[in-house]
Amino acid sequence: MKEIHESPIRRREVNSNPLGRTGVTVTALGFGAAPLGNLYRPLAAPDALAAVDAAWDSGVRYFDTAPHYGLGLSERRLGDALAGRPRHEYAVSTKVGRLLTPNRAPTGSDLAAGFAVPDTLTRRPDYSRDGVLRSLEDSLRQLRLDRVDIVYVHDPDDHLDEALDQALPALADLRDQGVVGAIGAGMNTVAPLSRIAAEADVDVLMVAGRWTLVDRSAAALLDLCVRRGISVVAAAPFNSGLLSRPWPTDDASYDYGPAPGAVLDRARALAEVCRRHGTVLPHAAIRFPLRHPAVASVVVGTRTAAEATSATGWAMSELPPGTWPELDALIP
Repeated sequence: MKEIHESPIRRREVNSNPLGRTGVTVTALGFGAAPLGNLYRPLAAPDALAAVDAAWDSGVRYFDTAPHYGLGLSERRLGDALAGRPRHEYAVSTKVGRLLTPNRAPTGSDLAAGFAVPDTLTRRPDYSRDGVLRSLEDSLRQLRLDRVDIVYVHDPDDHLDEALDQALPALADLRDQGVVGAIGAGMNTVAPLSRIAAEADVDVLMVAGRWTLVDRSAAALLDLCVRRGISVVAAAPFNSGLLSRPWPTDDASYDYGPAPGAVLDRARALAEVCRRHGTVLPHAAIRFPLRHPAVASVVVGTRTAAEATSATGWAMSELPPGTWPELDALIP
């Protein structure tokens, strides 16, 4: 996540919301731990700890990670940062579908996958029942926990049938046994998530980048989730950087690549509306997903203590009166 500037807006206490019909609750703002896995560039261990500490001190109690993030580094750092905190006070989610196995042909770096870590391990897709059980066991060891609250099937775009036939039923069994609290899937694409919502017994879906201020393509999916009693966690509200600054720069990224000109123009128009109403674009970007009744939490990738503090301030503060009608008029 790109740098976020401190918000001057007075913050309210972070509220919590239930997930589906489970007993799991999550704070309206979640800590996205991909940056703890050295996303794009290295992050020093003390800075990773400071980011989690700042989020905790701000009232955040939901933390999301995955084996994919830094080949396990994110899980290990999150486990270290949460160690010693009252377990009943926070919720952790991780993901299954990618097993970490020894890399027989390492190049020295995992940056091709987006993480500045040695590529001594590699990711092997595995959405089988055995793969789910092994992945979860590995994650618990990395996190130093005896349970996690939420497990998502991670990006099963090319393995959707296997995820529906094996991974999700395996997770449902674990949920029914009380091993995990809530289950679902997390993806960047809407169509597979819509199929999962219609066909699978899930409690929550993580929608990354498709329900944001500038990209509202998941609207029909969220409406379906309301009808099905499925909660939604909206991740990547900044669309990988485009909406993270008060004014989007020429080199802003969007969906992990350079922002197209039309998208950049749209983001700048939104930024201008925010400026005229006395707020900033990242404030609107974080608040937008929470307007839909399906959304229980918005998860923001967080690298620094300052980012954690600013994100909480924006998440828990309403936009100035009159801002939303003008923003919605730009992107119906």
